Amino acid sequence: MRSIWNGAISFGLVSIPIKLVNATENRSVSFRQVHVEDGGRIRYRKVCELDGQEVTSADIGKAYEEADGTMIPITDEDLAALPLPTAKTIEIVSFVAASEIDPMQMDTAYYLSASGVPAAKPYTLLREALKRSDRVAVAKFALRGRERLGMLRVVDDVIVMHGLLWPDEIRRPEGVAPDSDVKVRDAELDLADALMDTLGQVDLDSLHDDYREAVEQMIAAKAEGVEEPAPAPSADRGGQVIDLMAALEGSVRAAREARGEGAADDAAEEGAGGSVTELPAREPKKSAAASGRKTASKQPAKKSPSKPAAKSADTKSADTKPAAKKTPAKSASSKSTASKAASKSTTAKAASKSAAGSESKPAAKKTAAKTATKTASRKRAS
Repeated sequence: MRSIWNGAISFGLVSIPIKLVNATENRSVSFRQVHVEDGGRIRYRKVCELDGQEVTSADIGKAYEEADGTMIPITDEDLAALPLPTAKTIEIVSFVAASEIDPMQMDTAYYLSASGVPAAKPYTLLREALKRSDRVAVAKFALRGRERLGMLRVVDDVIVMHGLLWPDEIRRPEGVAPDSDVKVRDAELDLADALMDTLGQVDLDSLHDDYREAVEQMIAAKAEGVEEPAPAPSADRGGQVIDLMAALEGSVRAAREARGEGAADDAAEEGAGGSVTELPAREPKKSAAASGRKTASKQPAKKSPSKPAAKSADTKSADTKPAAKKTPAKSASSKSTASKAASKSTTAKAASKSAAGSESKPAAKKTAAKTATKTASRKRAS
């Protein structure tokens, strides 16, 4: 990386030669101004107001404009002659806890690189001292024509300097806080705490600029001659009056569902104030035939003096029409089965009778013959 400033760190009587290197970079997509009609590049030219002539950078100097418009010329020699001890030195003035530095003062960050082999030992000494003390160094330095305030801390094995705004450059937040007296309930604070705990920590390395990626994809598509469809505009949610408790509960549930946790149970446990009402179990539907039979059994049979049998039969058939309609095939098959069984039993009985009759006939003839023989023998004897 290319250094933008060379100097030294003044650490008491210790001097550490260093190089200043930019630690950050601007990754946003930049555009050029062009003429809409023909696409020609628009350039800004530096023109003198007095003679209207274009001037080069070598012909441009500095001046201070007073309230009445008078210009006071300032040269580089004038600035170099000023007593500025930090022109080439980062002068450490104090060591404080990092919590004493207001984050609002944080500005551009720079890496401090040891310049040459002799600077390695004092550089390492300062780095390890900062690590062990768990403090940061407050320093003054000059860069780009002005004196600045800085903070030195250790990141991995490198000393990093953050430019700090001067305390008088931080504006007071007057008229920014809500004017009305707003009271927050404990239940709302509990839900806010639950939401913070659910969101947990995030790996900052996983965060990226979605808008920049969309711009780069759009530029690549246009370069290839492909026009991507414009996304649907998102609904404007500004100015909506919402139920704060409902919004907090929904946020907790959504965050826990995203993490694979049970949202409903956890939200109830966190004191959301809601209750779960169990619905009664729905009974299974009964068949039409069963309902028909149940209806028929509940209704009493109608009596008729003239035709009791026919009337009761009609009543039963009328009451059981749904069942009869749905089971005609079953009743017919049962009747045919019964008639077949009856005919089979009758045939079997007849066969058994005939068999018994045929067996008894020879026996009867033998008995009659024996009786006739005995009678004839008796007559001869007499």
